[in-house]
Formats: sequence, C-alpha cells, structure tokens
Amino acid sequence: MDLILLKNPFQVARVSDPPQGSPFSLHNDAAYQRWREAKLSAYPVSVEDLVVEVGNPLALTEAEVDAMLNVCRKTNMVIYAGRTGQEDKEIPRAVGDRFGMHRLDSNMLADDDGITSLQVVPGKSARGYIPYTNKRLLWHTDGYYHDVEERIDAFVLHCVSPAAEGGQNSLLDHEIAYILMRDANSDHVRALMMPEAMTIPANTEAGTETRAAVTGPVFYIDPVGGNLHMRYTARTRSITWKQDAATQEAVKFLENLLAGESPYIFRHMLSANQGLLCNNVLHNRTAFTDDTDTALARLVYRARYHDRIRGTQFNEIYG
Repeated sequence: MDLILLKNPFQVARVSDPPQGSPFSLHNDAAYQRWREAKLSAYPVSVEDLVVEVGNPLALTEAEVDAMLNVCRKTNMVIYAGRTGQEDKEIPRAVGDRFGMHRLDSNMLADDDGITSLQVVPGKSARGYIPYTNKRLLWHTDGYYHDVEERIDAFVLHCVSPAAEGGQNSLLDHEIAYILMRDANSDHVRALMMPEAMTIPANTEAGTETRAAVTGPVFYIDPVGGNLHMRYTARTRSITWKQDAATQEAVKFLENLLAGESPYIFRHMLSANQGLLCNNVLHNRTAFTDDTDTALARLVYRARYHDRIRGTQFNEIYG
C-alpha cells in the first residue's frame, strides 16, 4: 500500500472530499456563498487594475511589496512594471525571495541556476517543447504534469524584451474558474475533483521514460493552508480524461469558458522590465514573431516555485 501511495500521491487524502468547513466542499453551500461574495467584492474589472508600478524589481521597497500583495490577495496574481531597465536573471529570483518563495523548481529544461530562459531554442523546440518556440501556448497551469508532492504553487515571469509582434498572455484566476463552474453546475466541480479525473501520459525521449504518467484531479485542496489548487492543460496530446459523461461535460464547459470572452479573463503583453507574479493561475500565450532585422528577440525569464506567495494563504485571508 505504501508503494502505491507514493506513486499516486493524489490518492493519499481523497482530494475529492474537501474538509467540511471549507467553502470548496460541495456539502457546505453557506460557506461557499460567504466566500464567493467576499472573493467577487471589488474584483478587478480590467488588466490595468492588476498593474503595480515599481522602481527597480531587483530591489522592491516595502511599500511596493505591500501594493503587489494587496492585488495578489484578491486575484492570485499581479503585474509589476519596473521603471529601470535591466537584463538580470536575478530579478525573478529576487522577486520570489521578497514574497517568501525559495524552493525553485529546477526542472530538466531550466538553466543551471534554476531560472528558465523562455525564448526560441531550436534544440528544445525540435523535441516538442512548445514554450521554446514562437507558437501559441494553449491554456494551462504550470507543472500540470507534476504530482501533488512536486506541484508548482507559484511562478514569476520577467520580461527582458518582448517580441516584435504577438506574445500576449491571457490570465484567469483559478478560484474564479472554480466559481464560474460551480455556479453553472456543481457536478462540473465534483467531476474535476475526482482523483482519477485527468491523466498526463509518461514523457519519453529516445525510448527513455523521463517522467512517469500522473493521474489526479483538476481541482484539489491543500489541507494545511486551505488553498484551492488547479492542474490543467488544453493540449489534447498531453492528456487523457476520465471517460465518463460527467467529466466530459465538465471539460467541455471549461474549454468553452476559456475560449470565450469572460470579463474575468485578463489579456496583457509584457513589456520590457514588466513581470507577472502569481499563484499559478490559468494562462496562455499567443504566437509571436521576433524582429529579424535586429538581434532583439523575445526573452522572458521564468522562476517556478514549490512555495505559495507569502501572505496569500487561503486560511489567512478568509479564515
């Protein structure tokens, strides 16, 4: 039994059954309605509401940190706009440090320092890794192929130079996605909380398995902080959904939501010295074109963490 639990950690704590006191429990509508009202109260109506002007993101002031945290506590994300231009890989790490994020996800495609340089890299793109191409990235959460013990809680994207054209991100707070699904049909949420809802096939390169298959839910709750987590990808080649009607209907609803024009979906193209700090919200990226007449190409540094943004624990905000 212990070996099975280690291989399938999503099944350790029956994540389809949140604690009874949680607003994410489908058996506690009163708690859900209270949290929903608080969550939606004064929720941002435009992407400009997510932007916080800062001086130097490499050395954020206490006032800047507080302003960014205020936005994050409502939306799980914030866009910082620096006034000084620096090409420094320490920026995303410094931003993470200021918000209590220290456990970097040093994945196999990251640079040696654990920070990933997102740019067109022919060697990586030829192996099928879309983030290293100029193609569009479909809706996803980072690390959707990880198990619960290795989940990505938060990440920082820092733009060094944007593309000549394209490269816009769309962003959706996963807590808002939960609300929209539950309000439409609570059975959608119930289906996507099942431990066997979604399977990410094993990753194999040159006949060698580099990552085992992972089966787990889309929505699940951290029993310590009470946080709602989401793992999702719209890539049909990277996913196998549970083959029952409830799951299929829930997936279709989510696909339609993400393809639509919800006022809760924010769109923004990061400019030089701007960045995104978030608790792993749903996001995508449009295709882009680099400037072939100059050496300037799109370059974004990414730092992914196994830590949540300090001060945004669910129980701290709504407990």
